[in-house]
Amino acid sequence: MSDLERKKADIHSVAKAARVSASTVSRYFNHPDLLKHATKRRIERAVRAQGYIRNRAAQTIHGIRSGTLGVLVPTIEHTIFAEAVQAFSDAVADEGFTILLASHGYDLQREYAILRKFLEHRVDGIALTGLDHDAAVFQLLASQQIPAVMMWNYAPDARYPSVGADNALAGRMIADHVLAQGHRQIACLFAPAAGNDRAKARSDAILHRLAKAGVEVPAGWIETTVYSISAAKRDAMALLAQTPRPTALICGNDILATGALYAAAAMGLRVPQDISVTGIGDFKGSSEIEPGLTTVRLPARRIGREAGLALADAIKAPDQRGVGVSCAPELIVRQSCRQV
Repeated sequence: MSDLERKKADIHSVAKAARVSASTVSRYFNHPDLLKHATKRRIERAVRAQGYIRNRAAQTIHGIRSGTLGVLVPTIEHTIFAEAVQAFSDAVADEGFTILLASHGYDLQREYAILRKFLEHRVDGIALTGLDHDAAVFQLLASQQIPAVMMWNYAPDARYPSVGADNALAGRMIADHVLAQGHRQIACLFAPAAGNDRAKARSDAILHRLAKAGVEVPAGWIETTVYSISAAKRDAMALLAQTPRPTALICGNDILATGALYAAAAMGLRVPQDISVTGIGDFKGSSEIEPGLTTVRLPARRIGREAGLALADAIKAPDQRGVGVSCAPELIVRQSCRQV
């Protein structure tokens, strides 16, 4: 045995340094709430001094939780998902868990491959984004009998507890607001619906609501663009360059709306005097843009927190059927949309 191996800390050396039993050290990691504060402080000092790392793989063999949760999101480039993930992470940390985070780029086949990797790492639970997933994803979750939640969309009949907002309702809310301002010449800038049930629910609801009010959006006034401010700016400029020009532009989320505001500025158009612009999401910064963006708030932090707590509960009480949480969207009226 090398000197390094002899010096490597284990649970017994930590227990000796902290003047407690090995079982108390184990309890410190698995059930810290059962220990007195002074005892936890002694163990923490010993763990830090010796650089002790638990062998999670060995614990899993004996049925002890790995303490990790897999979180799969479409992207981590945008603020709203970052807010939800941070809130999720904070909530589960208080329950003794940490997260493994990955993004699949709206590719459902890639999502399946990442899910397999998560399960190979013996995560205790999975958080997916949205309700629509490849059949192989649901089959894998069922075969492994692993707790799961689906965040961002809410549906009472979802296959797993869902925590999120009604995205169709969000679409109806923003369409109703634009209509209430008297707009009838309305264009739309949407995100691709493939692999994104949130975007599809919003765009379908917006178009249906407009049609119900007698507003038929011409095909040339409906543009699909990726979640990119630069791409949204480019495509919004194409919409706003048309003659006649629409009086309002409904965007599928705040990223696209931000690009549309830049497009208007680049073309010398005033918002909202020449063109009204709306979004969905209420991302960080949407209130600070000039003019402030009228949008529908999707409560990202609440969604993340409630999803984390729901998954932790599902792991700790596997015999109890989890329930979803509906996080209501809210219309946020600012200066980017005016009455005509």
